[in-house]
Amino acid sequence: MKSKEIIINKNDVLVTRTNHSGIINYANDTFLRITGFSEDEVINHPHNIIRHQDMPKVIFYLMWKNIKKRKNIIAIVKNYTKNKDYYWVATDFKHEEDFSGAIKNYVAYRRPINQDNIKVIEKLYSNLLEIEKTTGIEASIKYFNRYLKDKDMEYNEFIADILVEPPLTQILMKKIKSLFGGQS
Repeated sequence: MKSKEIIINKNDVLVTRTNHSGIINYANDTFLRITGFSEDEVINHPHNIIRHQDMPKVIFYLMWKNIKKRKNIIAIVKNYTKNKDYYWVATDFKHEEDFSGAIKNYVAYRRPINQDNIKVIEKLYSNLLEIEKTTGIEASIKYFNRYLKDKDMEYNEFIADILVEPPLTQILMKKIKSLFGGQS
């Protein structure tokens, strides 16, 4: 059976929270509806249950490197649903601290991206994945760093350039984050 792309409504925001080890401890109803998983199937399970095989490891390396340092990063990610269909999202992260200031949880806010965004990123991800398969993740990291340097951009600038959000969407995302205890 061939997998198909799930198109997410532009107003949907998929939210999950994981502990510092990437184990899911919260998933909103929109995430459950889009992915087809039940709450019992995701809570206390590793977040990588939705990781699509087309995703290069370098993106997750970069993501974890940044969020563990408490730096914001927005990643464009292709994920699986329970029945192995897929969906594309821009994922924005924040961290939650315990009373001592240690990172307790990571919260991921995902919103849909359009087909133009996907076309731009698919070619890059395909190249990164091929490099990882043939010469390893270190070579993929070097290639990606060169790619960004050639564009004279940092990663977040590159992603922002691809996504170019209308101001209304930016305002909506800030409001959603504030509802979940995020900083505006």
